[in-house]
Amino acid sequence: MFDQNQLPFDMVQLLDENGNGDEEALQQFSDEFLVTLYKWMRKARVVDERLLKMQRQGRIGTYAPFSGQEAAQIGSVLALEKEDWIFPSYREIAACLAHGLPLTQIFHYVRGHVLGGRTPEHLNIFPIQIIIGAQTLHATGCAWAAKLKGEKQVSVCYFGDGATSEGDFHEAMNFASVYQVPVIFFCQNNQYAISVPVHKQTASRTIAQKAIAYGMKGVLVDGNDALAVYKTMKEAVDAARNGEGPMLIEALTYRLGPHTTSDDPTKYRSAEEAEQWRRKKDPLHRLRVLLEKRGLWTEEKEEAWVAQANDEVTAAYEEAVAAETGSIVDVFDYVYGKPSKLLQEQQQEAARRKQGKEVK
Repeated sequence: MFDQNQLPFDMVQLLDENGNGDEEALQQFSDEFLVTLYKWMRKARVVDERLLKMQRQGRIGTYAPFSGQEAAQIGSVLALEKEDWIFPSYREIAACLAHGLPLTQIFHYVRGHVLGGRTPEHLNIFPIQIIIGAQTLHATGCAWAAKLKGEKQVSVCYFGDGATSEGDFHEAMNFASVYQVPVIFFCQNNQYAISVPVHKQTASRTIAQKAIAYGMKGVLVDGNDALAVYKTMKEAVDAARNGEGPMLIEALTYRLGPHTTSDDPTKYRSAEEAEQWRRKKDPLHRLRVLLEKRGLWTEEKEEAWVAQANDEVTAAYEEAVAAETGSIVDVFDYVYGKPSKLLQEQQQEAARRKQGKEVK
């Protein structure tokens, strides 16, 4: 009988749950980098908590929280160059922010602004993808284009464990490996695809080992260890940039909140399970412990940074609210580079209807 436990997929970890690790291995990270990493993660937690509260207050639309996954997102995106592309799902707000997306643009998105999905010209961030797993194909296509053009950009596709049950994921993996394109498939295994636990989605011991079937390297990393995530992603990106092809990374983590604000996680998981992850495996805690050991962080710095992050959230929200929201007529301008005759006719009809309502 086949024994999948014999496969070489031990989890990469540099910091344990109490912030301890091999000092020699940790010396590769400068004090400046450690502080930057933590500050991004702490800011992301503030943003997420505020957005969740704003949704409950009716100030933004449906929202997908990411608390618990900060190490996976920030640790991975900081390993990229600015010219590298990221392909996010609806839960990668932290990664988008750290890659340069303005916080005000996030508010445009969650408030349903007509330009909410538009990325500023200087940023290589694809529009947030709602269709589960579809971004795997987009990332693969972008990476193939970069290879054909002789460019050095690497494409990184973010998705959850649920996306690995979609055909798009497997098609993208196969194509990427056959053509050896520079793409990283970064799976945040947060244990649940809405209400479906990972053990009901796959019989394999890990998601990382699925890479074997497609002839590419797979790595399992502790997704709550920001340093291990950074190291793993940096190695993957460097390899892809050097023409060594794609890689699948499984970051083992946990979604502390609901799937979205329309979800009730108490229906499918116990409060004790979530609390265990919150108390014992919080990615912010273990990195903060390391910083405090090195004398790089204090409670005073924590309070000041949280206050600053809250001020930034408030300012960005107010800026977004003050902006023009646009109308249904404007939507037609962002469908195709050159609109078809039918699209132009539809836009004209929308304009007539809008004008008619305004006259009444």
